Formats: sequence, C-alpha cells, structure tokens
Amino acid sequence: MPYRPERMPAEESLARAAALRERMERRRTVRQFAADPVPEQVVRDAIACAATAPSGAHQQPWTFVLVKDSQIRRRIRAAAEEEERVSYEGRLGEEWLAALRPLGTDEVKPHLTDAPQLIVVFQQRYWLGPDGSRRKHYYVDESVGIAVGMLLSALHLSGLAALVHTPSPMGFLRDVLGRPVNEKAFAVIPVGYPAPECEVPDLTRKGLNQVLVEA
Repeated sequence: MPYRPERMPAEESLARAAALRERMERRRTVRQFAADPVPEQVVRDAIACAATAPSGAHQQPWTFVLVKDSQIRRRIRAAAEEEERVSYEGRLGEEWLAALRPLGTDEVKPHLTDAPQLIVVFQQRYWLGPDGSRRKHYYVDESVGIAVGMLLSALHLSGLAALVHTPSPMGFLRDVLGRPVNEKAFAVIPVGYPAPECEVPDLTRKGLNQVLVEA
C-alpha cells in the first residue's frame, strides 16, 4: 500500500523536536506513588501507542496485562518481594548491589500496591495456536524492548509517572496472572501519579556529546 505522509515544514519539525526533547528530559523513574486513580483510557491509549512499535517480521510478540485489582497487586508484591529478598541477600552479587546502592533500593516494593495500576508486559516467545501448534517468533527481546520504551514515553507525555520493575526471576507473574506457556514476563510497570512526598535520586544523564557519535 502507498505511504505518502505530508512532509512537515523544517521549522515546525525543529520546534516539535525541541519541545519533545525538553519534555522527555523531565521524565523520571518514580517509586513513590499516590493512591489517586488515573484515567483508564489514558493508560489504554498509551498501551495502544506501545503496540505500534516495530517488531521482528511484524509478529508483534507482546501482551500487556493491565492489573487494577488490589488483591492481585498484593499477590504480585508478595511474590516479588520474596524474590527480591533472596536477590538482595546475595543472589545479585556484590558488583550489582554496589551499582544499586546510590539509588537506595531494597527488597521492599511498595510501588506494586501503592500505584493504582500495574502494566505487566509479557514476551510471546513463540506463537501458540488453539490446537497447540507453535511458530517461532524472531527478535522478541528487541521488539518488546522497543514497545516498552514507547509505552514509557506515551505515559510520561500523557502526564503519568511510571517505573520499570524487573524482579528476577519473574516466573511467578505468569502463574499469578494465568498467562499461557508461550509467554514470559518482561517487566512490571507501576503507573500513577507521584505521591506528594515523592523524591527521586539526584542523577545526571549523559549529555548528547557523550552518547552521539557521528560518522
């Protein structure tokens, strides 16, 4: 099919890019959430944006589970904290623990129950037909990673805060949420508004001159 979008004038393109860069510079990972409800359609639209991500062979190997039920969120938190406890007690290794210390994180994960909604992202490692037949998916990690990046951007630009939480291992998420055997948990993303007392680490991002190489 033809694809002929209208070309944006250079001046408008420059203005939009600058404004987007400024807004994205204000994005921060939040671990302290208000209990206030968020507009559900905003989250649904953000997930719809994420689902427009490019994927290997256009197989779209992702499932987004929107968790609103407080009891399910408590089950997820309990299981995640048990895995995190083992990790912080030594499974992660000293080098990884040292890297985490400036962030002040530990095995206690209140964001999993404080945030009014969780988005649990699953990778579809292969296609599974109703009759049990299977078909390999390609570039699954890359495809789902791109989709999650687009999801975080859409949530931020819509005025919501989020956190990418990756308890390891995450097999309990498939059990708690009743997902099929071809799906593997990729990330848990609490979504909401920052709590009034919210604080974030005083971090500095690398400048453009540190991440861009022109050839």
